[in-house]
This record gives sequence, C-alpha cells and structure tokens, in this order.
Amino acid sequence: MLAGTAWAGDNSIAPEPEAPRQTMLSSSINKAQDTLVYALSLVGVNYKFGGNSPETGLDCSGFVSHVFSQAAGLVLPHNARAISMFGQKIAISELQPGDLVFFNTMRHTYSHVGIYLGDNKFVHASVTGRGVEVVNMSESYWVKRFNGARRMVTSHLPFAASNE
Repeated sequence: MLAGTAWAGDNSIAPEPEAPRQTMLSSSINKAQDTLVYALSLVGVNYKFGGNSPETGLDCSGFVSHVFSQAAGLVLPHNARAISMFGQKIAISELQPGDLVFFNTMRHTYSHVGIYLGDNKFVHASVTGRGVEVVNMSESYWVKRFNGARRMVTSHLPFAASNE
C-alpha cells in the first residue's frame, strides 16, 4: 500500500503522510538563519578595502556578497550601491533578520552595507582596526546615515529569471 492511501474495502485509517516537503517560507527562514550564523562566524575578520575573502580581509560589500554567496547561494556584486538595486525595498519598520541595511558613510547614498540581525543590530565589515563587527543602528552615527533596506527575495532579483 502507498503511504497516505487506503485500498477500497480497507476500513483501517490510512497512515499519516510522510513529513511535508519544506515549504518556500521555511526554506527562506532556513536561508536567513544560515546567512546570519555564517555572517556572525566572521566577526573579527580583518577589514581590507576591496577585500572579498575572510582569509585576506573584507570590505562591507565584499563581506555581504561573500556571506550571501556561501550561506544562501546568491551571487551579489561587490559594490554597495550595486547591491542596493537587488531584492525588494522595505521600510525600516519592516526589517527582519537577514535583510540588508544601507548607509551613507562616504558622502554618497548606498556607500555602506550590512546585514540586519534584529533588535536594531547589524553586522558589517567596518574599518581597518575593527573589521567585521556587530553594531547598534540606534547609535547616532548610523541613524544619521541610514539610506534604506532591502530584502533579498529570489523572485525579486533582476537576474533570477534570466539565468535559466
């Protein structure tokens, strides 16, 4: 007998179906969790302008693109402004762990990017001497420079449909 079916004339209750396959929502949650765990594992890695590897150092966009590539299989550019064009724009009130947060730190919008952790905190590759660290977005420095947030939802990525 196939799992979850009963033959005609069989008065027994059909066995429970096997555990349902992972839904898209739970898959997204797992990817967000994997992304956060991996991002936090990099805390303490050195900062290096233009860096894209934990072994040699990371800058902010190198950190974000490396984390999303390794933990979520998502290829993002190595440029904060370019990354800001991917995903779905969201309001600060809608932030969820795993979303990207953008800041104006070099006198132009979207010049810095980090990964939101929840509770007003985000992880990012900071500057030489501090490297990858967790900071609070409520600090006045970050509040004044906040530019926006994006959610990396595969169906909203510009390249999602064209790479098949």
